[in-house]
Order: sequence, then C-alpha cells, then structure tokens
Amino acid sequence: MKWRVLGALLACQVLATAATAQSGESVLRVCADPNNLPFSNRSEQGFENKIASVLSHSLGVTLSYTWWLERDHLVRNTLGANRCDLLLGVPAAIEDALPTRPYYTSTYVFVYRKDSPFKMESLDDGILERLRIGVHVMGDDLAPPAAFLAHRGIRQNVMGYSLFGAYGDQNPPARLIEAVEKNDVDVAIVWGPLGGYFAQHQPIPLQIVPVQPDHYGPIPFKYSMSMAVRKNDTALRDRIDSSLASQANEIGAILKQFGVPQQTLP
Repeated sequence: MKWRVLGALLACQVLATAATAQSGESVLRVCADPNNLPFSNRSEQGFENKIASVLSHSLGVTLSYTWWLERDHLVRNTLGANRCDLLLGVPAAIEDALPTRPYYTSTYVFVYRKDSPFKMESLDDGILERLRIGVHVMGDDLAPPAAFLAHRGIRQNVMGYSLFGAYGDQNPPARLIEAVEKNDVDVAIVWGPLGGYFAQHQPIPLQIVPVQPDHYGPIPFKYSMSMAVRKNDTALRDRIDSSLASQANEIGAILKQFGVPQQTLP
C-alpha cells in the first residue's frame, strides 16, 4: 500500500505546510507517487490527491506537489530528506515518524466474479485449497495474505502479481483485479482500497468481501491509516488533526466514491 499493501504496503504520499520564501504565501507541499492509483497520480486523480486538496482549502494554504516514487526507506527519503513535511497514507502505528489521527480504516478483501459458483467469507475456508488465488507481491516480500496462505501450506495454487510493475507501467496493481475479471485466477486477496477501486473499472461485476478474521496470530489484515510528520513537528501534526476532524464528512465521501472498503476505527 504507497505503502501499497499493508504489512508493508501499499501508499506513499506527503503533505506539508511551509512558508514560501518571497511571496510570503503559505503552501501545503505534497510529495506523492505519480503513478499510484487509487491513491495518487501526476494528474491528481487519486483519493489522496483529493484529500490533500480538501486539507489545503481547510487550512487556507496553496497546494503544491513534488512527485516521488514510493519505494524503500520512505520516511528517510521524504521527511528525513526534508522533501516533505507530512506523509499521507501511512499505518497509524508508524514508528519512525509522528502520526496524525487515523482518517480511515480498511481491510484486505476477497475479490471474485459475482457469477462465480462459490462464495468466500473466511480465510479458514477449505475451498481456498482448490482455487487459483492471486495476491500482490512486492519484490521478494509477500503481502500479509500470502504469508498466511503459506503458513497454512497453500502454495501451489497461489499466483503472485507485482504491486509495482515495470517502470512506466500504468496502474500496475490493477493487473491482479483484471486477472479475476478474465478468469485467470478465481479469487484475489488484496488490500481493500486497491480491490474496491479497480473492481469498479472492470467490464463485469466483481464481488468485494472483507476477509475474516481480521487477523491471524500476529498477522493483521485490518489497518488504520494516518498521515505523519517528523517526530518533533507536533505543531503541524495538531493542525492536520484539527483539519481531519473538521473535514471528516467530506473525506469520508471521497473514500466512498473511490470504493474504499471502510471499517470501524478502533
């Protein structure tokens, strides 16, 4: 997840408030991945682009972007390098930065065709041993569902799809959801914002079902997402927290529009 898949995921975005040198105008600087829908892209079509715009208006500042590919050492290369002052789309439990209040909680989901002859409800369902299962992989790292399946001894019928894709590929996470639509896999187990968004853009109806249970031993499948500032920047954190609270309804509407499966905040 941008920290594209949680466990390591899924999504890398950055928001910041700073004073512009000559004009004296306040600017909300954002570092965001230029090719990371549904989170962000260079055309500012992602839901975190939309949320950044809501926050900038709420704070009365101008929004500007620095485009930064999401890869390893996210905090070090953004907050730590002073390229950005506030990250979007990070786990609320992030340890190397100061998180804001969570602005959504989501979960991994099953994605399968609505015309499939089966229904999925639980990761403990025995049918998983007989289905072709698609999961996202991040280099040599496995997303949490893949680690769980391996723990259960389910390996031969698991197919990995790159979360990042080759450089220049458009919307690489969509390949897994497209594989479901094309019947290349029977079911995908994917981070909710990815599954919910790309399922909306397939030519046939797809079913989205939150995985149960929401954790397996130490492996969580449900995550609260926050923004984050440098550890000593409590003033900016407090400003963003205030804006997140006042704009909660509008932010929630954006998440719903993008098909983000939302769970109850802990």
